[in-house]
Amino acid sequence: MQQSTIDEILNRPLSQELLARDLTRLAYTALDGTPRSIPIGFTWNGTHVVLCTPKNAPKLPALRRNPAVALTVDTEVHPPKILLIRGTAELDVVDGIPDEYLQFSGTYKMTPEQRAEWEVGVRSLYDGMVRIVITPTWAKLIDFETTLPSAVEELVQQQKERQHA
Repeated sequence: MQQSTIDEILNRPLSQELLARDLTRLAYTALDGTPRSIPIGFTWNGTHVVLCTPKNAPKLPALRRNPAVALTVDTEVHPPKILLIRGTAELDVVDGIPDEYLQFSGTYKMTPEQRAEWEVGVRSLYDGMVRIVITPTWAKLIDFETTLPSAVEELVQQQKERQHA
């Protein structure tokens, strides 16, 4: 997929709304060769999806071996709004707590006191984290109004062809 197409999809208003959410589902291939899909907090910096995880997370050796990933960000209403992203993950070990972790964790509803207590707890637990920086190589936005899953698009086209025959 061309970078200009990826950019156009990711810059649509609905994509931007989805990229402002708290959680994505990260799919990757585990070391045993089986698929994994996990919920994880994320932030979008305008060009990359950034995830943060403990330095001992089981996904890290798998991502070092095979950095190909897929992400799903969606809504819980009908019809769902879905942003699908495929990409390549780069791992960046950092001392302390990455700003991105504090950003996406900060969107949960907490009082200022709860937020301060949470941050103290986080800073005392982690001496460092790993930033997983994902560069999108493919994207699709599905809103079930103007865009559909490709299999459904194909069925709609076949239905139109049968009606015009």
